[in-house]
Amino acid sequence: MKDYILHNRQGQFVVIGTIFLLLGFATANFNGGLSTGAYYISMFFLGFYAAKNAVVETINEKSPNVDLLMILAAVGAALIQYESEGAALLFVFAVAEVLEDYATNKSTAAISELMSQVPEKAKVLQANGEVVEVLTDDLQKEDVVVVARGEQIPIDGYVDRHVLVNESALTGESIPVSKDIDEEVFAGTINEGNAFHIRVSKLASETVFSNIIRMVEEAQNRPSKISKFIDRIESKYVISVLIAVPIFIFILMQFQGYSFDVAFYRGMVLLTVASPCALVASATPATLAAISNAAKNGILFKGGAAMEALSTMDTLYTDKTGTLTYGDFQVVSYQVDDDLLKEVVYMEQQSSHPIGGAIVQAFKDIDLTRVDHSEAVEEIAGKGVKKGAITVGKPSAFDTYTDPQNFRSLLHAANTTVFVGNDHEILGYISLADQVRPQSAYAIKAFQNDGVDVVLLTGDNEAVAKEVASELHIDHYKAGMLPEDKIAFVLESQDKDQVAGMIGDGINDAPALANADIGIAMGSGASVAMESSDIVIVKNNLAKLYFSYELSKKLNQLILQNVIFAVGVIITLVLLNLFGVLGLPLAVLCHEGSTILVILNGLRLLRYKDANIVNSEESVKVAQAELN
Repeated sequence: MKDYILHNRQGQFVVIGTIFLLLGFATANFNGGLSTGAYYISMFFLGFYAAKNAVVETINEKSPNVDLLMILAAVGAALIQYESEGAALLFVFAVAEVLEDYATNKSTAAISELMSQVPEKAKVLQANGEVVEVLTDDLQKEDVVVVARGEQIPIDGYVDRHVLVNESALTGESIPVSKDIDEEVFAGTINEGNAFHIRVSKLASETVFSNIIRMVEEAQNRPSKISKFIDRIESKYVISVLIAVPIFIFILMQFQGYSFDVAFYRGMVLLTVASPCALVASATPATLAAISNAAKNGILFKGGAAMEALSTMDTLYTDKTGTLTYGDFQVVSYQVDDDLLKEVVYMEQQSSHPIGGAIVQAFKDIDLTRVDHSEAVEEIAGKGVKKGAITVGKPSAFDTYTDPQNFRSLLHAANTTVFVGNDHEILGYISLADQVRPQSAYAIKAFQNDGVDVVLLTGDNEAVAKEVASELHIDHYKAGMLPEDKIAFVLESQDKDQVAGMIGDGINDAPALANADIGIAMGSGASVAMESSDIVIVKNNLAKLYFSYELSKKLNQLILQNVIFAVGVIITLVLLNLFGVLGLPLAVLCHEGSTILVILNGLRLLRYKDANIVNSEESVKVAQAELN
């Protein structure tokens, strides 16, 4: 805090103004002229930024703000020779303003510090074996980067060997993660094993870290609903106070018989205590603190409204593959002609779906040199991929196809089955198995205990959907879902005035994510899914989502506390002034003190944690035991 004040121009002005304020108090009893001069200089420095904001914002927005009330109250006090009270008012107000700026910076400091950890330079392995140091921003896809033991990884990419990586910068988990050959590692994480090479998969502007920076910046510029409401009423409230104060002064003079000085003094007290400083600071610092806390724990909110709304969720619709399950499929059986299988592998190389990746991995040694690469591969959202007359995808995409070998009979098995067709005839199948995440089991149980109805919507077959729902104790599920079907469920909930959340990771989930009240995307999913969502789970950990759900509830409780406290203080101080028992010094202390307390209360969310909610080893072990 000390360093922030001394290295911040506004903070420096507060320090200078405070020195002259103390000088004014120190010389008040033996040199009135010096004391008065010190008070005026103090008022200049303490009120400079408030006056600047009052003038600039009033002109730009064409409406007055809280700063204007404070400046008028201080000037009014000085006009009736209460310079000390005017300077004291500006002192407390200026300290509150600096504290609010500090709170805002503090709420994002951890994220900014995290971002600065990404190396600016990387070591690139050249074709001749030479290692050259280049700027991270200059790295291109397919470049080979050397990462030494203990170094931070400069870019997202695929590793060339088994490695051990500390991903705490992204996920908040300090336990190193094991990565196998061709698994992706992320910029900003730390190599805790031996040196290795990575094949660059994304440009510096496309990495997970760069997306975090962008989303946090966007979140700061998207206020919550209550913040918008407070901002909307602020100018009207200020105008009401500016009208009420002269009327109040007039009433005191005409009907109570007070002199102008006394009535004006009481008017300045009213101007001070009626100012909604604490009310204005009730939501924004707290919301920014909550967003920062969630980001440190691997959950990115795209705005205060999303953070505020999460705790109001009634129904949570969720995709299966890559969301509730690892999405790490393995081929368990297949029947496809060799030449057609080569086409399938080539087509799935163009797909972003986990099933496609599993098929490519299972047949990675197959020779694709004779496959026609000139014909385009089209990804059909929610169905599969297509190349000319050849189609690979979920069984529902083959409803009009003939099935001479009766492959449809395989759909009763509790595995994920992909059909291969050519010219409207099913010619083969590939059967894959997935595994449920223990974190998903923990989070679903926790959401259900809090009264949130969890519904599984999957494009997979009935047998697979039923098995996963049974494993996770999900009461409601629907299989064979197309993108438009998922949207229909979301809209149906909204028609019932329910707040609907949707979790997904694929292109087929993007429409439902965009239509849901709260769209939640998995960080390893398709970019369109992340763009369509309000919340991104960086490392596919639903236990962290439940932590953010609890954090959202805590945020709403805290904002309500702040609003009630702020309004209560204003009403109390106004009533005391109406009865004539409140002086300006005490009014300043109580009013601005309430603003400082509200800001500090909001900052508590930076440190909010719950060991039973965050994905601790104990919670995962319990969930794993339940799954077994």
